Amino acid sequence: MSAIRTARERARAELTREIKEEARRALAASGAHDLSLRAVARALGMASSAVYRYFPSRDELLTALIIDAYDALGHDVETADGAAPPGDFRARWRAACGAVRDWARRTPHEYALVYGSPVPGYQAPEATIGSAARVPVVLLRIAGAAHAAGELTVPAAARPPGDRLVGQARRVAERLTDVGTLGLPYDAIVRIATVWTQLFGLIGFELFGHLANTFDPADELFAYSVEQMADAVGLP
Repeated sequence: MSAIRTARERARAELTREIKEEARRALAASGAHDLSLRAVARALGMASSAVYRYFPSRDELLTALIIDAYDALGHDVETADGAAPPGDFRARWRAACGAVRDWARRTPHEYALVYGSPVPGYQAPEATIGSAARVPVVLLRIAGAAHAAGELTVPAAARPPGDRLVGQARRVAERLTDVGTLGLPYDAIVRIATVWTQLFGLIGFELFGHLANTFDPADELFAYSVEQMADAVGLP
């Protein structure tokens, strides 16, 4: 009985993988807006009713693809950070930011799925939050390690955040007590939030052609911006 169940589980896992792979091909061809379970089923030579047994709705399939994308990106960034010298906080920062860009350029349609235009009618569930947080958590950990080492500074040009921003940063810190932010000051968390959005904004501009005929290719602009972001955070 156990062997039968294991074989069924393997078959289910394989078919789930095939459905998601076909859905990714559909994303590349026509974007998330036009994703259809029926079209995925047709491409796989399956009855649509069979696909619905694995993903009862388009939204559930989208959620699975979104979580996979966030996790793939998070894995790459965590691996890049882990490969850098632990005490060289700026090298870790460069590695983490570079891993985001590399993943985005390698998988532009998945990047667009999670950081592009919202899909009409789709509301991401809470199940996506943990995976989505993996990249900012790495950035927070790098700054947290620098702070614990006494090497995180407040840049001379830094503007103190207002009370409302501090309150939001406090809530972030409370949610992340178990991820090694190492007692980061609230103003540092605000600075990291600022550069986190700048990082993804710059990558989005590059990926979606907004730098054409200006800073294209964007290698030098990206490298310069990463250093500016590290300065803004207060990394040594």
